[in-house]
Amino acid sequence: MNEVAPQSAISTSDRIRRFLWLLAPLLVLAITIAWIAAADPLKNFNNGAPPVEAVTFERTVLNSAGMQFQIRAGGSEAMTVAQVQVDDAYWMFTMTPAGPLARGSTAWISIAYPWVLGEAHRIKIVTQTGTTFEHEIAVAVPTPEATQGQLQQQAIVGAIVGILPVAIGLMFYPAMRGIGATGMSFVLALTVGLLTFLLVDMTFEALELAAEAAAIFQGQAMVLLAALSTFLLLMAIGRRAGRPEGIALASYIAIGIGLHNFGEGLAIGAAFAAGSAGLGTFLVLGFAIHNVTEGIGIAAPMVRNRPSLWVFVALTLLAGAPAVLGMWLGSLSYAPQWSALALGVGAGAILQVMVEVTSYFLRTTRQEGKYWLTLPVLSGFLIGVAFMYVTAALIKV
Repeated sequence: MNEVAPQSAISTSDRIRRFLWLLAPLLVLAITIAWIAAADPLKNFNNGAPPVEAVTFERTVLNSAGMQFQIRAGGSEAMTVAQVQVDDAYWMFTMTPAGPLARGSTAWISIAYPWVLGEAHRIKIVTQTGTTFEHEIAVAVPTPEATQGQLQQQAIVGAIVGILPVAIGLMFYPAMRGIGATGMSFVLALTVGLLTFLLVDMTFEALELAAEAAAIFQGQAMVLLAALSTFLLLMAIGRRAGRPEGIALASYIAIGIGLHNFGEGLAIGAAFAAGSAGLGTFLVLGFAIHNVTEGIGIAAPMVRNRPSLWVFVALTLLAGAPAVLGMWLGSLSYAPQWSALALGVGAGAILQVMVEVTSYFLRTTRQEGKYWLTLPVLSGFLIGVAFMYVTAALIKV
C-alpha cells in the first residue's frame, strides 16, 4: 500500500511543480477573459436590439436645495441618463459623477424641484435608449441631517423601543428564580417561541428588502448565505469551550436579539427619513410592549446563576443599544441591500440561539429524567409565538 509522504518530506521541486499546476488554469482563465473582452466573439449574434438597462433607486434626500437621488445601474452595458421627469414635467438635473453609468456603479441625481411638504411626488428617469424607470415619494418630508439635536432625538426613541423593554424584561429575573423545574421549562419554551417568531419575521423582512435591491447584489441568495454563514460561525465560536450555559448562553441570546433590534432600528430610521410612517406614541408603545419578552428570554438561562448588576447592564445594552445605532444609520444612510444583509446576519444569529437554548433545555430535562414535550412546554412555546405575533400587529404600518 502506498503511503502519502508527510508534508515535511515534500521536496522543493515538488512544491514548485504543484504551484505551477495551480497557476496554469488561472493563467488560462485570465487569457480567456482577455480574449473574450477584446475579440467579442458574440458580436455576430447581435440583432440590433438595445442593451438591457436596469436602474435601482437606493436613496432619496429632500432638502431646501430640492431633490437628490442615488441610483445604481445594473444593465448589461453602461447607460446614460438623458432626461428626468418630476410629476410628469421635465426638469433640469445634474448627475455626479457625470457621463455613462457603468454596471454596478452609483451616481447622485440632483434636481432643484420645489417639493411640497406632505405631498406625493413621482420621479421618472429616461435613458438614452428611451427606457424609463420610475420612483415614488409617498410623503415628502425633509431628510434628517446629522445634527446633534436630531441624533439625540433618535437616540431617545431608539432607547425607548430597544433598551427600555429589554431592561423591563430582565427585571423579571428575581421572580423567575423561584419558579421550579416546571416553571423553568415553561420560560425556556417561551424563549424558543419568541425567538421562532423573530426568526420568521426577520427572514421574510430581509427577503422583501432584498427584492428591492439591485439585481447585481443577488439579494435573496445574499440573505440566505449571510444567515447560514453567521449561524455556522457563531456555532463554532460558541462550542469552542463546550456547550454554552448560564451567562454565556444569555450573552448569545442578547447578541441575537441585538442584531434583530439593529434591523428594527434601520426600518424605523428609514421610515423617519422617507416620511412613510409617523412614529406616534401608540407606535412607540407597541414597539416597547413587543420587545419586553426579549429581556425575559435573556434572563431565562441565568436563573441558576447569581450574576452581578453589571452583567444585567451589559446584557441590556448588548441587546437594546443596537436599535439606536440602527436608527441613526437608517435615517442618514439607508440602502435596501445593506438592510437586507443586516437582517440576514440577525436571522442566522437568532437561529444559533434557538439551537443552543433548545439544546440546553433538552439537556437539563434529560438530566432530570423527565419527558420534554409536556403541557407547560407546549403552552410556553405557543404563548411566546402568540404574544410576539399579536404585539407585532401594533408596529406594522
